[in-house]
Amino acid sequence: MVNKEELLPDKANRRCPLHPKEILELLGIHARNSDRFLESLPFSLNDITAGSENELQAVVEGMNNNVDLPITIERSNYFSSIRKRAASGEAPKGVITDLEKFLNENTENVWENSWVRFPRRTLCQFANSVFTIDLRANKNDPCAGLRTDADQFIFYEYGEEFIRIPVSYLLKLSLADAIGSKGAIPKLVRRTGERVLRHFLNDNISPETFSLYVVPLRPDTGMGRAIARETSKRYLLTQLLTMYANNKFLLQARGQNVKIYFSARPPIRQKRLNKIIPDSFYRELFINPCLSGWNVGEAKYNYMHLCHQVLSRSLRTAMGKLHKANIIASYTAVLSNTSNISLANNGTHLSLGSVRLSSYLREDVSGFARLYEKHLGDLVIKIVEHFLPLFVGTYSAAPYRMDFTDFRPEKALGFLPHELDCMHLQMIWRKWKKKAHVKFLGKPITPFGPPWLGRTIRNILRLKGDFVPDFRLVDYFMSLLSTDRSPVLDGTLGNDARLKKDLADLEIFDVRMSSYLLYRLREFNTMGFSGFEGRYYSLFLSLEDDMGRAADLQTLVNALAFKYIAEGDVTHFHIPDDPTIESERRQIFFGAAIGIPTFYILKNTSNLFLKKIVTQTNMIHHSRKFPGYLQICHVEYCRALAKILQKDAVDLIEMLNLKETMEDLQQRLENPGRYSVTGKLTREILNELNAHSPIDIMANEFNLAAERYYRDSLRKHHVAESFRILKEDFDKRCATSSCDEANDHQEAIQDILQNRNMQKFLTAVRNDVMNEVASEDDLRRLIHLMLINIDYDMRQTEMVKNIS
Repeated sequence: MVNKEELLPDKANRRCPLHPKEILELLGIHARNSDRFLESLPFSLNDITAGSENELQAVVEGMNNNVDLPITIERSNYFSSIRKRAASGEAPKGVITDLEKFLNENTENVWENSWVRFPRRTLCQFANSVFTIDLRANKNDPCAGLRTDADQFIFYEYGEEFIRIPVSYLLKLSLADAIGSKGAIPKLVRRTGERVLRHFLNDNISPETFSLYVVPLRPDTGMGRAIARETSKRYLLTQLLTMYANNKFLLQARGQNVKIYFSARPPIRQKRLNKIIPDSFYRELFINPCLSGWNVGEAKYNYMHLCHQVLSRSLRTAMGKLHKANIIASYTAVLSNTSNISLANNGTHLSLGSVRLSSYLREDVSGFARLYEKHLGDLVIKIVEHFLPLFVGTYSAAPYRMDFTDFRPEKALGFLPHELDCMHLQMIWRKWKKKAHVKFLGKPITPFGPPWLGRTIRNILRLKGDFVPDFRLVDYFMSLLSTDRSPVLDGTLGNDARLKKDLADLEIFDVRMSSYLLYRLREFNTMGFSGFEGRYYSLFLSLEDDMGRAADLQTLVNALAFKYIAEGDVTHFHIPDDPTIESERRQIFFGAAIGIPTFYILKNTSNLFLKKIVTQTNMIHHSRKFPGYLQICHVEYCRALAKILQKDAVDLIEMLNLKETMEDLQQRLENPGRYSVTGKLTREILNELNAHSPIDIMANEFNLAAERYYRDSLRKHHVAESFRILKEDFDKRCATSSCDEANDHQEAIQDILQNRNMQKFLTAVRNDVMNEVASEDDLRRLIHLMLINIDYDMRQTEMVKNIS
């Protein structure tokens, strides 16, 4: 039996004494025991749980004299100061002119990530008490007093008290009001609503929600579609709370109409504002105050400021790497602003947990310690990273039209200088220039000098720029690259802390920030479960079809990684812990996000697992430009990955009932224009413009059309999908609930509907919600019905856990 005390953090530098295969054998997982081998693997049949976190885009529609963002800017000390300095000649007049244009030339009257303001009297007593508690410096200590910035959220106008809050926090107050208004409501509705309150986070910049309950992934419940359906219903609840707030809190009556929807890329206008104001003022306007989700909200708020400052600095330090890679000629390349907008990128994080691993870590007698979890987890991550190109653009995307003037390497490459080594960075930039529409007389040209010169070159030479399938994956800091002395995935405890220390010394990162990885270990000691989080999902067209299938594939790849380890086929030796090896596999992922057709790997690469994949890949050529390297077609690499899954995971596919998922993957790979999410989203955006190709459209026109599509058509598409799922759930559960559950829920439903027919009510209110004309009372009723549905889901989850 292993002494766990020997494996505590003070022994973090100690390497694991066991082979990965031996660790699994310690848990009774033996490849030679064929009868029970597959079922005993982590993340196999009946062992998988899932949860998701979704970052959403919020806007407030209205005239600039009614909406908080323009009002705050015009009343700010910065605006007043810069206006006076411009008038006296101390500052360029262009600064104030650009800011005034931003305020006055908003033809659509859409203000992204604006806060809202409304009379406090519109809150019911319960919602008001929630707000009061959230203003505390420490929510667990009633004697701690108020936050030091509490006056930012309360002001008086015409003798009346008003509340001023971000939309992300509005959702929590809206739910609190919906379960606290209009007298008595069923106890299970109130109880469920209070549990759900904490799942609406006031974090970062955009609204965030996370799963209302842990979702078991089983063949009999549709595997990945189960977590997609939970996400879809949570999205519908978010929509209802938004509409309820617009009505109940008099937002629409006061010229503010809030909308929330899925959109992966930072809004064009917010990006424009970021260029013309200082980063400190940008943070003041957009970093959320973290009123909800943390006991000491101001500490989290300060942390988010730190993240923005560090990422802004990190982009500046990337210039040295670009120079070292001979991508820019000197350090004189200039970023237009010291600030950056990367934190405004939105994505979905999908976490998978293993009931088996969590149980082993919970029970001291198992001998399965933190060190073993880390050793196995890091190896699984390295294996899974080779499969991630299958997901990019296939299941989620963030289509972006890049103008020629933005095709400067210091802007276009984003955080890639800190995620890839110099050689792969150079290769990607060379291929990107070759792919993009930036050539004159057969030679690629990139912008240089002041912005006006880039525009002139674009107009004279008719250079269009490029179209990128998922620019979010380039624009956000997705993954830390190891240093020579501090590998982040070598299986030792504390390796991430050591890497962050190295990167902090290089002014790339900060030790206080969470580690960034494409696929991240969720450690039991920290999370209360053992699993992995996929952080590479951008925007789904359909939650059930795209997110659900993606969750299936993530599950399959995860289970296959453990199968490889249990059979002794892959160890840390096969995927060495070296920055160049990390960069070699990750460049495939980032190249897929950019849309580069080919990539290069060393012919004699020491990554033996990658070599195995390459032997299954067609259309490989020896590179003339880079001697000793092989040139590989991205499409063929993905086909090879699918072929390997069909061969090596055939037994897992059958066990988990994922045959349809593999057929769906094949369709997306063979006909991406029709079946991939990049293809489907791009087609829908082009339909808005009545155009055939994104490259034929001006960049700004395409990107603004994409935002309109996400804000209106796609939002309604997701709402319609969510309503269908909700109705199917009610139909099914009325027929299958046990008597006690049926009575419990049926009594609550009748109390809410007052003997109205459920199906007729859902049909009528669906149409009103789709047309955004639902009444406050109907919205409240539907919110209560959704909470009943959620309570049922929670009970079913507990039943599954007890059976397991």
